[in-house]
Amino acid sequence: MRIRYLTAGESHGKALVSIIEGIPSGMKLDVGFINDELARRMKGYGRGKRMLIEKDKVQILSGTRKGKTLGSPVTLLIENKDFKIESLPSISCPRPGHADLAGALKFGERDIRNILERASARETASRVATGALCKILLSEFGIKFLSHVVMIGGIKAEKRFSFGKMKLLAEKSAVRCVDKDASELMKNEIQDAKDAGDTLGGTFEVVAEGIPCGLGSYTQWDRRLDGNLARAVMAIPGIKAVEIGAGFNVAIKRGSEVHDEIFFEKSSKKFKRNQNAAGGIEGGITNGEDLILRAAMKPIATLVKPLRSVNINTKKATKAQVERADVCVVPSSGVIAEGVSAIEIACAMTEKFGGDSLIEMKRNYEGYLKQIKKL
Repeated sequence: MRIRYLTAGESHGKALVSIIEGIPSGMKLDVGFINDELARRMKGYGRGKRMLIEKDKVQILSGTRKGKTLGSPVTLLIENKDFKIESLPSISCPRPGHADLAGALKFGERDIRNILERASARETASRVATGALCKILLSEFGIKFLSHVVMIGGIKAEKRFSFGKMKLLAEKSAVRCVDKDASELMKNEIQDAKDAGDTLGGTFEVVAEGIPCGLGSYTQWDRRLDGNLARAVMAIPGIKAVEIGAGFNVAIKRGSEVHDEIFFEKSSKKFKRNQNAAGGIEGGITNGEDLILRAAMKPIATLVKPLRSVNINTKKATKAQVERADVCVVPSSGVIAEGVSAIEIACAMTEKFGGDSLIEMKRNYEGYLKQIKKL
């Protein structure tokens, strides 16, 4: 069965909920790992005061017994400590760059509060929790994910990210930047924006290793894995561009520079590439190389010094609504992108090797690896 999920809940509502169907039975759940992932989403230089209020912890309401999945839908709940949706004031001045105005027009609302409560990025906590559940499943097959900041504003990291030694540096940094000097410059840039009542965007990279060749398909457009990954990452609030592998750089190079030449390694009996410009996906299918995905995030739409707007009720010019918000969330967006990427990879894994139980799925997976070696 292919994994599917839904989330529910508002920013200042009672709780956030995820219902996930398609997780095979017999998988041991690590609640501590899910909570660690939720904590990662809340970190990073430039986060707002809401992060001091919430202490995101997951409650598992269904789909498990004695610490293992049953094969039935898993329900995850995250309570909001800042639960005050009924007492919050109405809003009539939309923020440029937010869903406020478009949402109000779509649903015929005169109170923008009814839009922003669900459009808020607070909902992404549910996706991180769901992604963590999928990461636990994927870890059974040796697949792991990491993310790091590539750029904040105009400040770039100088070094490429990789697993191993760089992992420790990436985890220690306040903005999870591979280059320590660059991370200090990024923090200064974020602080300057905060002092000016402004916000900052940037870019991040997600890297996943251990993904087998053959996930996804070229046979239908909606089964191409790169398309599904791009859709999932683009659906994160604030993301405006996604690239896989060499991304936009392929447009300025010749084919001889872009395409990954193929070799056969006798020792491992595996096909190898001389580079990874494809980012681990060719023709909508994983090719056995690391998945490399980058995304660009716009600055947060809520500004302490608000932009010009219009009161939707009086139609008079005014300043946009000021809500409590972050200055920069690029690092945490990388964590969210890890989560939604893990969901898509897990979907492709269960589709390819699906079974009702983890034992059955592993048997199918191991049989497939033996099949590949015989080619």
